Amino acid sequence: MDPSCTTSTTSSVNGFYNMLNQGLDDLDHSFLSNNFMSIQFLQKALSSLRYFHSQLTILVQKLHLPVGEKWLDEYMDESSRLWDACHVLKLVFQSWKIVIRAIMGCQREIVGMEEENKNLMETRGQPLSLRLDDENIFVESKLNGFNGFRGVLYAMRNVSTLLLMILLSGLVFYWPKSSLFMSQEGYQGHIIFGSGFMVSLARLQQRVANEMDQMGSSSAAAAAGGGGGGVMLFEFRKAKMAMEDLKEELEKIVEFESSSSSSSSVEIQEKVEYLKNYFGLLRCGVESIVGQIDDLFDEILVVNSSVKAFSLFIELKTQTLKHFEAYGCFCELGALHESLDDDHLEGLPTRIDLSRL
Repeated sequence: MDPSCTTSTTSSVNGFYNMLNQGLDDLDHSFLSNNFMSIQFLQKALSSLRYFHSQLTILVQKLHLPVGEKWLDEYMDESSRLWDACHVLKLVFQSWKIVIRAIMGCQREIVGMEEENKNLMETRGQPLSLRLDDENIFVESKLNGFNGFRGVLYAMRNVSTLLLMILLSGLVFYWPKSSLFMSQEGYQGHIIFGSGFMVSLARLQQRVANEMDQMGSSSAAAAAGGGGGGVMLFEFRKAKMAMEDLKEELEKIVEFESSSSSSSSVEIQEKVEYLKNYFGLLRCGVESIVGQIDDLFDEILVVNSSVKAFSLFIELKTQTLKHFEAYGCFCELGALHESLDDDHLEGLPTRIDLSRL
């Protein structure tokens, strides 16, 4: 390969790793500045996932990837895994919308949604094999495959795995004993190609895992989800607790057949407003995340088509160059044939076998 091309591809790959590192650090700061598993944090995680995926597509066009090699299959495998995970996220929002409409009327809708989400995680989430790939770290020489693209896919697989783990635990279901985070205990990040993105990844993963452990050990979480499990979305948990508080307050009034005093009326009104506030945040947040997931679906389709088209373009370009080279050889032979006199031509073939070019 041309040395200038090698320098260019190395710079592009290193730039991609640094972009991942910066993005993970930004997400880590967002984690510290927002409520745990809040709409804002999950939106940031989903936005990061979309941005990383879009930058990967741009990188493909810079790496001078070889024609007809396995890099395209490996890329499509990772894209397919992301597509399947997004389907799990999209399916759960059918239950979310039902609950938002009916939660004020019946608490059983919440229990039913959490049970459905748990089953969804068992049947669709676990087969995704979302775990950080630390036990089988590739040797750096293998990560250099396809002008460094194999290392880029390794990085994206780990980054997207963590972000999908966060989204699934927040929006679908989390339970400690079979959590996606359980298998990550003791995970350590490594420096790859001089970039610390894996260290940033490990730090963010550990922060989320520690917070999950704290929530799992709290009595409130245990009561809400059965042993600390359940939907971890912050606004959902707050709305659920607010609804339970309001229900208890109303039951006390009914139980003691007390008339509503001015103080109790004010207290109930405050609880109602508190409940309405979190339901409003929950509804807007869910609608926003649904829109982002729909956009990600569209982006995956466009990106996959673009990568396939780019691969086809490279193949056609290569074949065209071969044809031009063959045509150039033919023209040179023709010119040589015309420049020779009869004495030189004596004994030479009068026809050129193009199959030998």
